[in-house]
Amino acid sequence: MERELAMELVRVTEVAALASARWMGTGKKMEADDAATTAMRRMFDTVNMNGIVVIGEGEMDEAPMLYIGEHLGTGSAPEVDVAVDPLEGTNIVAKGLWNAITVVAAAPRGTLLHAPDMYMEKIAAGPRAKGRIHLDATVKENLMEVAKANDKHISEVVAILLDRPRHESLIEEIRSAGARIKLITDGDVAAAINTAFEEVGVDIMFGTGGAPEGVLAAAALKCLGGEFQGRLVPQDDAERERCRTMGIGDPRKVLTLEDLVRGDDAIFAATGVTEGELLHGVRFLSKNTAKTHSLVMRARTGTVRFIEARHRLDRKPHLVLR
Repeated sequence: MERELAMELVRVTEVAALASARWMGTGKKMEADDAATTAMRRMFDTVNMNGIVVIGEGEMDEAPMLYIGEHLGTGSAPEVDVAVDPLEGTNIVAKGLWNAITVVAAAPRGTLLHAPDMYMEKIAAGPRAKGRIHLDATVKENLMEVAKANDKHISEVVAILLDRPRHESLIEEIRSAGARIKLITDGDVAAAINTAFEEVGVDIMFGTGGAPEGVLAAAALKCLGGEFQGRLVPQDDAERERCRTMGIGDPRKVLTLEDLVRGDDAIFAATGVTEGELLHGVRFLSKNTAKTHSLVMRARTGTVRFIEARHRLDRKPHLVLR
């Protein structure tokens, strides 16, 4: 992949963030998601790539745009798989809460897992814990390994996970082990990324969430040199058959980073929509100006960039910003 693609993908996440941020706190999550999706799709038309959506807004008959199998870009090289979440945290934006982001990942054609829309067990940690955690280990064992890797007492370790009834026993195990917990309402892609940045203050992510989001998180942690593992959790025969069509005969197989994002290259870009620990949200300033804060990374080079940009909104009417 050409390195210029990284900067082009930031433009995609920026415009989606600008469009959806106007709906912050309005209680209208569907409108926020539609704004992000529409703006992102239009910006993709300007990107020099031959992309195919492998993680998107749903199947062709479920989504009007950014559907699985849709072709994106101008059609020129490089040929890439594209994974998108135009707005991770629709409820977050609707309520004006923390850590909503717009997300895009790209990798050479055929290297991203085409994860079905089902649940996935997940575990994630930063570079220091790479190779030291595992889905099949106990919660306490994983917490102890993360503590050792970060030179901390287990009482100083913070685990992050979605606040869901299905996680009640997991929460009790973490507390019994002596670690602390940060519960989040939504947004486990952002949560997984945050484990790789010491200044954010979380050390490990546990829990069950969406499989498509798992692939996006894996792409980010591959760029960051961190650790991510997942395991699909099919709920019925139809979902088990979907696993088989993907070539996963045993749904209980632990999917490693290499299973989720094959090869040595991937690009990940995200822009903050609402305020977060790692990324600032969109800020609308005076004189028709807005400011965005983005993260863009590439696995092959290990480069991590934070980009702050100012946008003249009156000069971008074609990007559905109003």
